[in-house]
Amino acid sequence: VAGPGGAMRGRFAVVGGGIAGVTCAEKLAAEFPSEDIFLVTASPVIKAVTNFKQVSKTLEEFDVEEQPSSLLEKRYPNIRVVQSGVKQLKSDEHKIYTEDGKEYIYEKLCLCAGARPKLIAEGNPYVLGIRDTDSAQAFQKNLAQAERIVVVGNGGIALELVYEIQGCEVIWAIKDKAIGNTFFDAGAAEFLLPKLTAGSPETPIECKRTKYTVEGSEEKGRSTAASDKLGSALGPDWHEGLHLKGTKEFSHKVHIEILCEVKKIHLQQEFIQLQQNSLTFPKGEKNVEADEVLWPVYVELTNGKIYGCNFIVSATGVVPNVEPFLDGNNFAVGEDGGLKVDKHMHTSLPDVFAAGDICTAAWEPSPVWHQMRLWTQARQMGWYAAKCMAADALGEPIDLDFSFELFAHITKFFNYKVVVLGKYNAQGLGSDHELMLRCTKGHEYVKVVMQNGRMMGAVLIGETDLEETFENLILNQMDLSAYGEDLLNPDIDIEDYFD
Repeated sequence: VAGPGGAMRGRFAVVGGGIAGVTCAEKLAAEFPSEDIFLVTASPVIKAVTNFKQVSKTLEEFDVEEQPSSLLEKRYPNIRVVQSGVKQLKSDEHKIYTEDGKEYIYEKLCLCAGARPKLIAEGNPYVLGIRDTDSAQAFQKNLAQAERIVVVGNGGIALELVYEIQGCEVIWAIKDKAIGNTFFDAGAAEFLLPKLTAGSPETPIECKRTKYTVEGSEEKGRSTAASDKLGSALGPDWHEGLHLKGTKEFSHKVHIEILCEVKKIHLQQEFIQLQQNSLTFPKGEKNVEADEVLWPVYVELTNGKIYGCNFIVSATGVVPNVEPFLDGNNFAVGEDGGLKVDKHMHTSLPDVFAAGDICTAAWEPSPVWHQMRLWTQARQMGWYAAKCMAADALGEPIDLDFSFELFAHITKFFNYKVVVLGKYNAQGLGSDHELMLRCTKGHEYVKVVMQNGRMMGAVLIGETDLEETFENLILNQMDLSAYGEDLLNPDIDIEDYFD
């Protein structure tokens, strides 16, 4: 309905066409079939959850598909997709101004604008941030000509990237002691490492996720500004269907530089003026040979080493997209730059909610839950934010959703099924905890985090079939001291104990 001065009026508005925003809009549309729900998104495609499966109480699996927004409007006739970025939010007037010059008046608003890659250097043509579809495609084009790249970062995307790249030397700089610290510890890294050095990756098991392409986006000629800034986060199998192969004919060549960060990036001319040596790709432990080749760009690490390469991949996490909303609004912002939300996904401003990567959970969390900017949490938060907005609009009370009781995530690394539960890396437990391990090389890796006889977290790699049992043990905080090491004894069927 048009309001005064041509402003559109709707009871609910959602900003962002990623998983959190779309899930939120769908849930609102279902709860209020006679109300218009505005979904404001800068991208011509939205991200939809498909093939959703509840694996256990808290574990869920789903695929993510890019769809034209017209499909969403077909499914929910009361969703109005507004294809435009947000220029400004005037929260005191309950108004959003979009880039295309329109105004929208809302009763309740949910901000789900996601996050963007944290780049180690802004505006450097040799630094690529990877987090979304478009950047993965740009990456593939660059890799075709590359002989050596430097990968910076130690999260899931860096890990998968390094595993998938063939025929190109990879210098991988991580600030931790071991790879993949966001998802697991040194032990799990050791378990996975043989896969990095194996001759060629095994034939991957059939991949059930969608391939990431934006239908026809090339022809439409999106303005460069739009394509630079936007694009949603990648799913767990985003690299499928991309041919990650460089110019050289060998398969994996990865050298890991631990406990270091990028100190400076030098373009070729600057490097020549430095009059310092850069290093060849290390062959053995003692190798410190000077490189004769001239590279387009050089990376100086905090450990003093300099490597030349064709380009640098920055996979160092994300920064919440809060900019368009801060101006003139007094939002409480978390240390990680996200909009703080309470346990009802409510920001510090009246009638403004937030969900997904843009928000920072500022409630007192369950002892075995923590926020991580993952697809699963974006979906759960978007769904729950819609429930909270509905309850708020109808003046009803609401309880914190069960999905925030236990941190639970299921994914794939190096073709292994990986399940992480609770404080799987002993996050925030201090030194007062112990670890129990069971590992069969090339087959499975099971790690349990115990505190005072209670299970606080677990990492399961491979087909362990332990996730439901462990989920229950973490949720019910049963005292397991009596079982001692038997808890992980493969000859004892642990499920028989706890049903």
